[in-house]
Amino acid sequence: MAVEYDGAGFHGWQTQESGVRTVQEELEKALSRVANHPVALICAGRTDAGVHATGQVCHFDSDADRSMKSWVMGANRFLPDDVSVQWAQAVPDDFHARFKANRRRYRYVIYNHAAPPALFRRQVTWNYRPLDVDAMIEASRHLVGTHDFTSYRSVHCQAKSPVKTLSRFHIHRQGPLIVLEVEGNAFLMHMVRNMAGVLMSIGAGKHPPVWAREVLEARDRRKGGVTAPPFGLYLVDIGYPEPFVLPRPPLGPLWLTTLNAADGGGADAP
Repeated sequence: MAVEYDGAGFHGWQTQESGVRTVQEELEKALSRVANHPVALICAGRTDAGVHATGQVCHFDSDADRSMKSWVMGANRFLPDDVSVQWAQAVPDDFHARFKANRRRYRYVIYNHAAPPALFRRQVTWNYRPLDVDAMIEASRHLVGTHDFTSYRSVHCQAKSPVKTLSRFHIHRQGPLIVLEVEGNAFLMHMVRNMAGVLMSIGAGKHPPVWAREVLEARDRRKGGVTAPPFGLYLVDIGYPEPFVLPRPPLGPLWLTTLNAADGGGADAP
């Protein structure tokens, strides 16, 4: 099933021993009531505290006899307002939401205005400095391809390898909104937020566009600057190879759907 959630009120996706509120815990409680047995979820990408999702994909096993409509409507009946199941579909036994995924796409939304917004305060990242989008686009081109992203991952990241492949990095401006859209095979902890932090520094004129490459080549997190806030980050799409054919609704968040057909600046891997 695909899940949308407002991450502002959660301490991330994964259930934690400390008992803090998480998306996984809320979903498992709701689905367990629908299934009438305990449900354990596996997701495609474990988002951090404050990070949102419009296209999170997860799977679970159940022998309960329910229609796909019943799974969706039943789960949403028991879920809080900041989590919503978008669709459900039966899949083969060899499907795995995390390990079968071959690409993931994120959007990072920046509200670039002198005054902070009164609305959507926890759905966008506010940056009051005028940002040069052309400089940000030029900088983003250095990040596309297969690289060692040590400088762009958290020091607490537990991934075995820092080498990841970015196939797409496009940047769009829509009025005061600047949207960074990045797609890759997988992402490291805080990787998108660290890239956003570097690009915003470049857009503000603190560094030239080539700094994005210099940070990358340093392979040192201390060279990468400030981690951008989580509130502008959205997990919007998960891709799977054939024969796993899953629904592909328009990318979110809903108020950015006009960008789905836009051809923003940026780069694609050859």
